[in-house]
Amino acid sequence: MMRASILGIALFLASVGTDAATISGQAIHPGERVNIEFPLAKEVQEIASRGGNPRVTTGRATLVFPAGFDPAKPSPMLIVTSTSDFNRTSPMDIGFYRAAASSEGWIVLASDGPVRMTSDSAEWRLAMLLGALDALHREWPQSTKWPVAMAGFSGGSKRTGDLAPYLVKAGLARICGLFLTGINVDRLSESYRKYQPGRAFLDTKIYLSNGAIDKIATPADHTQVLDSLRRTGFRQVRLEPFPGEHEVKSTAVAEALRWFRPR
Repeated sequence: MMRASILGIALFLASVGTDAATISGQAIHPGERVNIEFPLAKEVQEIASRGGNPRVTTGRATLVFPAGFDPAKPSPMLIVTSTSDFNRTSPMDIGFYRAAASSEGWIVLASDGPVRMTSDSAEWRLAMLLGALDALHREWPQSTKWPVAMAGFSGGSKRTGDLAPYLVKAGLARICGLFLTGINVDRLSESYRKYQPGRAFLDTKIYLSNGAIDKIATPADHTQVLDSLRRTGFRQVRLEPFPGEHEVKSTAVAEALRWFRPR
């Protein structure tokens, strides 16, 4: 009886080891960062090099997966984009969203270049994100159908506005929501008019989060962004203040992700 029990335990442990999900050959552990590198297609290399940036052939990304992640099942994903200020890169901002995303069952993805760019342009950010999404879709082709939300803080919220309509127009992401916090300029409307992703994009859920005593992106700035988005035709926009300054509120992130998640 004892021998049978030991054998059963050994078989169980073996099955756990072989069933663990991997990406780019790396084991996925819930809540822990996984760093991957990926090649860039020639046309994506060209996008990255605009504005005097170096022509690079690879990019990199950091991902965090929630408990219970199974690539065979649809998994919502949150794409994080950082500000250009203070030489920040998008993986640096993962900590703002990691706890809330993990608790709500979302993957977090943030992309970056392999070297320091000359110009931290929207094209550079777009190229690295295109490469990261291509790598993810190659690893798991079914991920092209997963719901995607995007998040940005301060300048990252404006970058998010730049990128989201392009991804939808190109058919690279099924965007279900945008979390924009510490925002003082509406760049989403301009990008919507530029890329014309279709009127269905105006139904995208947009959660504006602002600190009640934010002096960088003031409550008045957030109200102006709200009004601008509504004038463009966005139909599902919320403005949710919180008692704080220029920061990301984890409880607001969690609330937004619950609202974004398809029923």
